Amino acid sequence: MNHRSRPGSPHVQVYRPQLTSVLSFGHRLSGLFLSLGAVLLVGWLLTAATEAQAFTHLNAWLGSALGLLLLFIWTLALFFHLCNGIRHLLWDAVIGFELVDIYRSGWIVVFSSIGLTLVT
Repeated sequence: MNHRSRPGSPHVQVYRPQLTSVLSFGHRLSGLFLSLGAVLLVGWLLTAATEAQAFTHLNAWLGSALGLLLLFIWTLALFFHLCNGIRHLLWDAVIGFELVDIYRSGWIVVFSSIGLTLVT
């Protein structure tokens, strides 16, 4: 059996994440966070409709520092997922596949997500 030495995969410590891979991971992560937030929203609506005391407790928790941080992250995830989804729709229309356009649209997604979150 002939064992030729082949190049190995880049080691995790050597690999430098690219904007495209970070945004892809972020899109999946924001989708997961939006799903968890949707469960929280349904719980909030159910307590509002059925149990006044539970609704008061949930509202107090959402008004705490941790609750406000989660709501801020949820808002950021919403705008990031929206902006990146628009970017993907443009790609579906075969728009923006040049490397310079891919990076430009990626940075537009990042800055518009942050801007929209701060405005909200």
